[in-house]
Amino acid sequence: MKKIKFLILFFVITNYSLAQKFAYVDTDYILAKIPEYNQAQDKLDNYSKGWQEEIEMTMQKIEKMYRSYQSEQILLTEEMKSAREDMIFAEEKKVQDLQIKYFGPEGMLFSKRQELIKPIQDKIYDAIQQVATNNKYSVIFDSSSDLIMLYTNNNLDKSDKVLELMGY
Repeated sequence: MKKIKFLILFFVITNYSLAQKFAYVDTDYILAKIPEYNQAQDKLDNYSKGWQEEIEMTMQKIEKMYRSYQSEQILLTEEMKSAREDMIFAEEKKVQDLQIKYFGPEGMLFSKRQELIKPIQDKIYDAIQQVATNNKYSVIFDSSSDLIMLYTNNNLDKSDKVLELMGY
């Protein structure tokens, strides 16, 4: 009796899994084909470069202050040494604060990325949802993510269909 129940369960599961439709998309490929994404990425790179230059200039200023302190240290009183060290530490703290402000987890780069890239990602997601609904796919994988796909049938790649739905 257990064998019969097992066989029935096996056939039900097998038939159910065969009835499901699968596909995949490559979001890196899709993003590369969208001009707005490339423009947004260029804007992000320009913001990042400007902020990095600001940080580097401040770091150079600190390095100059430190070298000056090192060369004059012998001539300074303990109070003057302490004051100079405090100034250097304060400037280093400012640099750390700038790095967090610009590049931290909730920094300006993250905010700009959300502002510029998220709407494009939302459009892609909506198009993928539409492809899945129209073609009755149970699952659509992203081949550009950490999901390891050891074999893919190119007929299942719906990246171009997503681009087509988005007007690209």
